[in-house]
Amino acid sequence: MNDTATQAADPVHAFIADTVGQHDVVLFMKGTPDQPRCGFSSLAVQILDHVGAPFVGVDVLQDESLREGIKAFTDWPTIPQLYVKGEFVGGSDIVREMFQSGELQALMAEKGVVLGEA
Repeated sequence: MNDTATQAADPVHAFIADTVGQHDVVLFMKGTPDQPRCGFSSLAVQILDHVGAPFVGVDVLQDESLREGIKAFTDWPTIPQLYVKGEFVGGSDIVREMFQSGELQALMAEKGVVLGEA
């Protein structure tokens, strides 16, 4: 089955694909950016705020089908999940490691999401 047929058959996957396609940076998380509901989501929000990346937070706790659907969409078992310019970056541990090494900042600058270091 092709992607279009898959999305038509699964409205949750269609919602995820549309959301990721419409926003430069999307964090599928537990809670909201203002009120994260788990430590991993909180850490990801803090890192994105520190990097200065404007992002959209999607609360997966509002909908069980979304919470399960995002895991199937990426074949990634944990939440939060970060997307930059439509590409899946990773979960909390990967985001933290990329931030600590400078890779996340470089990725955000390369994708035009934040200004690079002058």
